[in-house]
Amino acid sequence: MDIDSLVQRINELARKAKAEGLTEEETTERANLREIYLGNIRRNFRQQLETIEFVDDDTSKGNGGLKH
Repeated sequence: MDIDSLVQRINELARKAKAEGLTEEETTERANLREIYLGNIRRNFRQQLETIEFVDDDTSKGNGGLKH
């Protein structure tokens, strides 16, 4: 399931929960979809963090180690 359809289904269930309530199966589905969504966000965030590279942090240089 792609992220757009995942979010769409989560939102449908949220609207239904407010309007009339959810069945036990729908509540379980909503919880599972939320876990999938959060797992995707965590995975993407971790990938972004892993691509961060530290550059020269030597502050003994005259410009505070900044590169222009």
